[in-house]
Amino acid sequence: MSSDLSAQSWASRLPTKITPLVHGLAIASLVSQVGIIVTGGAVRLTKSGLGCSRWPNCVPGSMTPVPEMGIHGIIEFGNRTLTFVLLFIAIAFLISVWSMRRSHSTIFKLGLILLLGIPAQGVIGGITVLTGLNPWIVSLHFLLSGTLVMLATLLVNRTRTELKKQVSPPATKSLRQVSTAAWIFSIVSVILGTIVTGTGPHAGDATAPRHMFDPSLVTRMHTAPVYLLVIATIALIIMTRKSDVNRRLRTSVWWLVVVILIQAAIGYTQHFTGLPIGLVLLHMLGASLLLVSSTDTWDRTSLLPKYQRVDN
Repeated sequence: MSSDLSAQSWASRLPTKITPLVHGLAIASLVSQVGIIVTGGAVRLTKSGLGCSRWPNCVPGSMTPVPEMGIHGIIEFGNRTLTFVLLFIAIAFLISVWSMRRSHSTIFKLGLILLLGIPAQGVIGGITVLTGLNPWIVSLHFLLSGTLVMLATLLVNRTRTELKKQVSPPATKSLRQVSTAAWIFSIVSVILGTIVTGTGPHAGDATAPRHMFDPSLVTRMHTAPVYLLVIATIALIIMTRKSDVNRRLRTSVWWLVVVILIQAAIGYTQHFTGLPIGLVLLHMLGASLLLVSSTDTWDRTSLLPKYQRVDN
């Protein structure tokens, strides 16, 4: 009886509506998901991909790196440890919306999928190590991280919408279609970008296998959806200027423009300067932000209004 009362008392203290804390946890999820992509890139670019040669142990008989592994073991183990930070944030978010699991089922389900994706990411990371950094598995590892970034972006959008009680008027069908196309082109460009990476020199370890594709060919394949993304984004600029949409959507589109321009500048510079690791790391960050901005834009044209809003 006392345990039931304790459980009821615990549940009664949880939020029954979206609060700044809930929205802040959604933002923390997004920031941490982008952050682990960057730290994972640092692992590969510093040739620390096999700094921990086993999984889940770092080395046979030890969960932590041993001195013989040197700095590479510390870097790889540090990236693994960050997974627990992501888990903590995801669990905290799910607890914060537990009392709203029926009234805000979409937000709850997004949080649950995000939580389940984190251990799945750890398992794929383990397979990556056990296969000696097979480039296909490395790509899958990155793409799952990108998927979690997009889910976290949706969480930020949905919690902000509920918190501020502000959504845009229904977007036109053509605006939804173009934003969906831009979102798909950004995803395809990131997918093909992982093949370029798997063909390039930064394998994560000197012994790691690489794709045997023609680097010039896969690079051109990677840029093809980028050009389509640029065209779709230009169309979005024109359409949002002429449509009755809120400023928040226009801002999202312009953030997408900024990310594309910066990402393109970094991509071309790294290509013609021999892929310096600093620029490659920035390009990985840019890929994450591209997924954030394109998902944000798509979501804002897809959300149906739940509240009557005053344009902010």
